[in-house]
Amino acid sequence: MRLIVEILLMGLAVFIGAHLVHGVRVDSYGSAIIAALLIALANATVGFILRIMTFPLNFLTLGLVSFIISVLMIMLVSHFMSSFHTNGFWPAAILAIVLALLKAIFSSIAGTERN
Repeated sequence: MRLIVEILLMGLAVFIGAHLVHGVRVDSYGSAIIAALLIALANATVGFILRIMTFPLNFLTLGLVSFIISVLMIMLVSHFMSSFHTNGFWPAAILAIVLALLKAIFSSIAGTERN
């Protein structure tokens, strides 16, 4: 049940983020849920491998490389989905920040944080 709530909240975060960030477009809430799932999947697979490969650089930059990898995963999903689109690196970077903030807010409100 908690997984379903987290997926729906992340889809809501993508939907809200797309409306807040100029240069990001999502067609519907359903597309936002699919985009959220694909972003999570990309971060868990390709993003994980990239984070392992860039660990020393990530350590030296205090996590900036990890943030850039997250932005690149958003751009990757945008490339493969026609109903979710970002207009380049900067809108995707702003969306990544907005998603992190919204996810933190939703987690505190809905109580979906892990123990």
